[in-house]
Amino acid sequence: MSDSDRIPVVSYFGPGSQPQEFEESFQYLSMPTAMTTYHQPQVPEPEDAGHIEPALKLLQRVLLGLQHYSSKGNAMFPLSGLNQDSLRLVNQMMGVGEVSATIGGASLESSPIHIQESVMAGLWRVQQRDVDDNLIWDGLEVGAVPACVTELAFADAAASLDTDTSNLPTGVMNVPALLSELANKITERAQDAAQGQPAHVMNLTLLPLSDADLFCLGERLGVGPVTFLSRGYGNCRVGSTACNNVWWIKYFNSEDALILNTIEVTNMPEVVMAAPEDIADSAHRLQEILEIYR
Repeated sequence: MSDSDRIPVVSYFGPGSQPQEFEESFQYLSMPTAMTTYHQPQVPEPEDAGHIEPALKLLQRVLLGLQHYSSKGNAMFPLSGLNQDSLRLVNQMMGVGEVSATIGGASLESSPIHIQESVMAGLWRVQQRDVDDNLIWDGLEVGAVPACVTELAFADAAASLDTDTSNLPTGVMNVPALLSELANKITERAQDAAQGQPAHVMNLTLLPLSDADLFCLGERLGVGPVTFLSRGYGNCRVGSTACNNVWWIKYFNSEDALILNTIEVTNMPEVVMAAPEDIADSAHRLQEILEIYR
């Protein structure tokens, strides 16, 4: 797999992660100007598609997975064994959707999992390769997010947040209150077995935080194994932290300037999830495409 095929892990620190220095002349940040919309994939005519019967059988099962998602949950469909024509058709039908992700971390350092949503929301391509670029797993998955994200995002995360403020770095002013608030919310969510409570959102953009505050907060939270990039209305970069159920979420405009910087305490941020109604729409869209080959 070439570098261009890999989903970059976005650091919490570096370009775009810290407040810009105040300029003498005030300038408004431009907002995102384009929104991604669904376009039906370009697929070959039946007479030009080749031997695609294995793909059609697989995609019929995928369609059932989309149609019954609300009652049966996630469903996985391995692509191993498909012939070249079938795999080409699957690739053409899936296209490239808004959301992509990488799962790395210490346990997957040499074999990260790469995830790409298709043009049909809630239908994902999940792929894992070893250090020699050999395929370990390649398949499609129906779901709000792939199951591996839920399983691995906080598998090695700390259950609590360090709130000790006795030896804070110079320049740190407002982090102690934030650490206390986050620690309480982490505990509350852990105690809610049903996880039915809404996400707790901390809007850092509106808070008087220094560079030292942000750096200290980042050090305390740590960096988790999951990184999402959503390319819908502008760009949204989402990273799991090393603390259970804590995500760092950043929104950028079309010029890649940071316009919203938040932390969410939740098991999974809504911004990266396909909604049930989107998955239902995807079932209709896939059915329309498959009609071409009947």
